[in-house]
Amino acid sequence: MLKILFRTHMFVPTTSLTPANWLWPTTLAHCFLIALTSLTWLTNLSETRWYCFNNYLATDGLSTSLLVLSCCLLPLMILASENDTTSEPIIRQRLKITLQTSVQFYLFQAFRATDVIIFSDTLEASLIPALIMITRWGIQSEPLNARTYFRLYSLAGCLPLVVAQLFLQINTASLSLLTLLYCKPMPHSSYGDMLWCARCLMAILVKLPQYGVDLCLPKGHDESPLAGSLVVAAMLLNLGAFGLMWMMFLLGPLTKALSYAFFIFGLWGVSMSGCFWLRQTDVSWLMAYSSVSHIGLVAGGILTQSPWGYTGALTLLIAHRHWCSPLVCLGNSIYVRSHGRTMLLASGLEMVLALMATWCFIALLAYRAVPPLPILIGVVMIISSLWNWSWWTLGVTGAASLITAGYSLNMFLLSQRGPDPGQIIGLEPCHSGELLLTLLHMLALFVHILKLVVIWAWSA
Repeated sequence: MLKILFRTHMFVPTTSLTPANWLWPTTLAHCFLIALTSLTWLTNLSETRWYCFNNYLATDGLSTSLLVLSCCLLPLMILASENDTTSEPIIRQRLKITLQTSVQFYLFQAFRATDVIIFSDTLEASLIPALIMITRWGIQSEPLNARTYFRLYSLAGCLPLVVAQLFLQINTASLSLLTLLYCKPMPHSSYGDMLWCARCLMAILVKLPQYGVDLCLPKGHDESPLAGSLVVAAMLLNLGAFGLMWMMFLLGPLTKALSYAFFIFGLWGVSMSGCFWLRQTDVSWLMAYSSVSHIGLVAGGILTQSPWGYTGALTLLIAHRHWCSPLVCLGNSIYVRSHGRTMLLASGLEMVLALMATWCFIALLAYRAVPPLPILIGVVMIISSLWNWSWWTLGVTGAASLITAGYSLNMFLLSQRGPDPGQIIGLEPCHSGELLLTLLHMLALFVHILKLVVIWAWSA
C-alpha cells in the first residue's frame, strides 16, 4: 500500500516538472505502473482481510477490490484525455492531469476510511475535481447545469447524514467502523429510530444516485468531456454502493416496513429507467439511464442483507464499471464523427467503421448479461436474493430484464445498422488511442471470467 501511495503522491511533481513533449507519455507510463502494482494486492491473502494502517485507515476484502478498480481508472482517464487536451496550453494540460490524480487520491481515502466522518468528507470532496472537469472542459453549451444538480443533490444528502452522525456519536461514543461493528445494533422499534435509519440510507442512495434523484447522472454524461464521463460512470456507483454496504452493517437488520419502502423505490427505478430508454434517442442519456437500472439492482441486492445479495451487488458493481466505460468511449467516438448525439445521425456506421460496431455489439452483449460474463452472475445472484426475500420482486425484475433486452437491441440497430451515413463527409477512421482504450476495458471484463475470486475474495 505504501508503494502505491508514494507513487500517487509523486504524480504531482512528475506532472509539474516533466517537459511538454514528454508530459503525456510519462504520466501514462506512471499511471500504468501504479495500476500494475495494485494487482499484487489480489494475490496477497493478508490484503483480503482486515489490515489496519492506523486508527482511521484500514482495508478489507471489499475495499481492496474497489481500490484496485480505482487504480485502473487513472490510466484510462489519462488515455481518454490526451486527444482532446493536447491542443490546449500546457498549464491547462497539467491542471487536468492533476485533477484526475486528485480523484484517485480521494477514492483511496474513501475506500480506506474506518471513521464515518472521514468517509463522508472524502465522499463529498471527490465530487470537487469531477465538477471542475465537467465545468471547465465540458464540450456542450450548458455545462453548468450538471454542476447545479450535483450541488443540490450533495447538499440534500449531506445534511441528513450529518445529523445522523451526531446521533450515532451520542449513543455509541464512537464513529469508528471497527468499533461500531461490535456494538449492539440500533433499535428500530419507534418511529424516531426508523426516521434515523431512513436519513442514513437516503444520504447514501442520493450518492448512488438512486432513481428519482438521478438527474445529475445524465447531465454529467451529457455535458462533460470523455474523462469526466468515465469518472461519473465509475466513481459515483462505487462510492455509493460501498457506503451503502457499510451503512447496512452499522444499522443492523431493518424492519420489514422500512425495507419495503426502499425496495419499491429501487425496483421501480429499474423498470422506469428501462421504459425511458425505449423512447430516448440521445446516446449520452441512454448510457446514463442504463447505469440507473443497474444502480437499482445493486441497491436491491444490498438491502436484502444476505450473502448472495452482497456478493451479487459487488460482482455487478465491478462488472458494470467494465462495460459502461467502453460504451461511454464508443458514444464519444460516435459524437466526434457525427457531430451529434442522436442515434439516427449515426445510422449505418457499421458499414464504415466495422471494428467500432463490433466493440459496440460486445459492450451491449455484456450489458445484456450474456453468459459467461460476470454481469450474468451478479444479476442472477441479486434476483435470487430478491426472490428469497419476497416472491413479488420476481415479476418486477423479470419485466426489467425483458425491457433491457429490447432497448439493447434497439440501440444497436438504430446506431449501427441502416443506410450509409450520407450526411457525414470526410469520416475519420478509428484512432489507435480509441481502440486501445476500448480494448483495455474489454480485456479487464474478460479477465474476470477466468478469475472470479478477484471479486469474491472478500466473502470467503
